Amino acid sequence: MLLKSFITYLTHEKRYSQHTITSYQTDLDQFVEYINITLELSLLEIKHTHIRSYMVDLMEHKTSENTINRKISTLRSFYKFLLREGKIDQNPTVLIKAPKIPKRLPVFVDSQKMDQLLDSEQYFNESFPSVRDHLVIELLFGTGMRLTELLQLKDTDIDVYSGTIKVLGKRNKERIIPINKQLINQVNTYIELKKLQKFNNNLLILIVTNTGAAAYPKLIYRIVTSYLNHVSTNEKKSPHVLRHSYATSLLNAGADLNAIKELLGHASLAATQVYTHNSIERLKTIYKQAHPKA
Repeated sequence: MLLKSFITYLTHEKRYSQHTITSYQTDLDQFVEYINITLELSLLEIKHTHIRSYMVDLMEHKTSENTINRKISTLRSFYKFLLREGKIDQNPTVLIKAPKIPKRLPVFVDSQKMDQLLDSEQYFNESFPSVRDHLVIELLFGTGMRLTELLQLKDTDIDVYSGTIKVLGKRNKERIIPINKQLINQVNTYIELKKLQKFNNNLLILIVTNTGAAAYPKLIYRIVTSYLNHVSTNEKKSPHVLRHSYATSLLNAGADLNAIKELLGHASLAATQVYTHNSIERLKTIYKQAHPKA
């Protein structure tokens, strides 16, 4: 009942996306399983020492610092909610310190390599799956939208006359992203081809499977990984890598940081500033290659 009330709160009051809510649910289910089996305690009996014990267990199972931090963040939100609802007298997460995360630069694919991929007839043909895959890569790299935002896109969210896409971001915040004429043409080609498939539904979702159902996260991951394998040796290949690539290419081309922040839908400039490190590293490389005294 406590978990159900919390999930309802996240859904209706916080207005989190389904993807985020699923993540919270998974984290809490794992915690409940641990305290029930290992500690034989309920959620209302938990002290900070029990949460520390849980963290140690996660570390012993080689869980990454990022994942541990996310799980602790979930517990903070949950127990803050219980305190607000009067279910507990003290928040057991207050004394918990999350493990430090080593700073990592965002992984991205160079814009020249992306152009090489997207402009090549070697990798794409005129079949529906191929045209769809091509559009998925173009949308992620050409707009920087998140995976969840891509999956929610409707045909009507693309305004071909103004050359923009309306995206529903985190906490249901809308933003408008400009797109170029080439991407508009690709969207039109895809929508016309989708109509010719005569899928037996009235689905308004833009990106669909080969059978006309709404696309799902694993499908998009498979598409991105498959095509990035042709041009990238990076170990990490994901939709978010294309978001990083979009932001990095804009910054390298001289785009204003505040403009990039708005295009990405970041709540604060701090989240966008991480891309400046990639640009600085690029400048260092150019300097070492080109300057006689480098």
